[in-house]
Amino acid sequence: MSPAPSRRSEVAPFEVMDVLARVAAMRAEGRDVISLCAGEPSQGAPAAVHAAAARIHTERRPLGYTPALGTAPLRSAIAGHYARWYGLDLDPAQVAVTTGSSGGFVLAFLAAFDHGDRVALARPGYPAYRNILAGLGCEVVDLPTGPAERYQPTVAQLEAAHTQAPLAGLVLASPANPTGTMVDRGELTAIAAWCAAHDVRLVSDEIYHGVTYADPDNPDAKGVCAREVDEHAIVVSSFSKYWGMTGWRLGWLLVPQDLRAAVDALAGNIALCPPAAAQEAAVEAFTQETYAECEAALVDFAKAREVLLARAPELGWGAAAPADGAFYYWADLGDQLAGFTDAREYAAALLEATGVAVTPGADFDPVDGPHCVRLSLAAGPEAIGEALERIIVWQRSRR
Repeated sequence: MSPAPSRRSEVAPFEVMDVLARVAAMRAEGRDVISLCAGEPSQGAPAAVHAAAARIHTERRPLGYTPALGTAPLRSAIAGHYARWYGLDLDPAQVAVTTGSSGGFVLAFLAAFDHGDRVALARPGYPAYRNILAGLGCEVVDLPTGPAERYQPTVAQLEAAHTQAPLAGLVLASPANPTGTMVDRGELTAIAAWCAAHDVRLVSDEIYHGVTYADPDNPDAKGVCAREVDEHAIVVSSFSKYWGMTGWRLGWLLVPQDLRAAVDALAGNIALCPPAAAQEAAVEAFTQETYAECEAALVDFAKAREVLLARAPELGWGAAAPADGAFYYWADLGDQLAGFTDAREYAAALLEATGVAVTPGADFDPVDGPHCVRLSLAAGPEAIGEALERIIVWQRSRR
C-alpha cells in the first residue's frame, strides 16, 4: 500500500474559498466586485500598535523566542483589560497568549479533551470548531438551533444530548459566527451551572466581545465573560476583531488552574511561542486612545448593520438571525432559492450577475446551511448599501 493522508485530516474544505478565488479572478479582470464574505475588519490595527511595530523593526534589535505563554507585559495588559471591561481581578498567570484564537482553540481542545470525548456545538457555528475537534478524534455533537433558540444552545438541548451519552465539553460563542447572536448573563449563568453540575468543560469563544450593538449604558454591553460565572471555563479571545489585527496572529486564553501546566507544556511544544514583535506591539492595544479608536470603528459597523436591517425586508429572504453583535447577517434564502440547487449555486449566480460576493452557508451548517447565506458587514455602510441594491434589483429581474 502507498502512503495516504491520515483519517484525522479528512475535514471538509471551506466552500467560501471557491467564492474568494472567483472574486480575485474577477477583480484581476477589472470587474467591480463588492465582497461581503470576509469576517475581517477593514480598519486594520490601531495607530499606536502600528507605531510600536514600526519602532520595533526600525531598531533592528534581535527578536528571540518569548516565554511559551507570552511576555509578562502583554499578559499583564490583557489581565488589566478584564479588570476594565468586566471588573475581573485576574492573575496574569491565568492568561496564555496564543498564535491567534485558532492556536488557542487547538491548545484548549488538546488540554481539555481526550480522543473519543463528546463535545457539543451549536449548529450553525464556526466550522473550525467542528474540524479541529474531529481532527483530534473527538465526537462532535450537534445542537441544532434556529429562531426558537435565537441560534444559541439551550440547557434542554444539553440535557438531551448528555442523556444519550455523557458530554465532555461545550463550545459556546457569544457573539457567534455566523449568526451574530449573543447569550445574556442569565442564559450564560444557567448554561455554566449545568456544565458544572455535569462535569462538562465550557469553552467560551469571546473573540467578538466589544463588537456589539447593545445600549452602551448596559453593564454587559461588551458581552458577558464566562469567567464571571464559571471559574473552570476556558475563555478564548483575540486581537483580530475588536482591534482589527487579523494578520498579526495574536490571541489568548484564560486558562483555569487545573489546565495551566498542560497548556504551558503543549504551547511550548506546538509553537514555541507567539510572534515576538506582535506581542510587544500589542501592549499598545490597551491604551485609552486605542480603545477610543476601536470604538470609532465600531460606529461604522453599526451604520452598516442599520443599512442592512432597514432593507432586509426588500430581500425577500426567510428567517434571519438577530445580529446582536459581530459583523454578520445570517439568513435562510427562502423563496429566493427557487431555481437554484442550493445557496452555493445562488451565490455563484449572484456574483457573476452583480459582482456581489456572499458566503454560502454549508460551511457553518452542513444540514440546514445549504439554503442559507452569511453577509459580512465589515465592508462598511456604503458598500453594504450598494451591494443590497444590486441584490434586490437582480432578484426582481429573475421573477
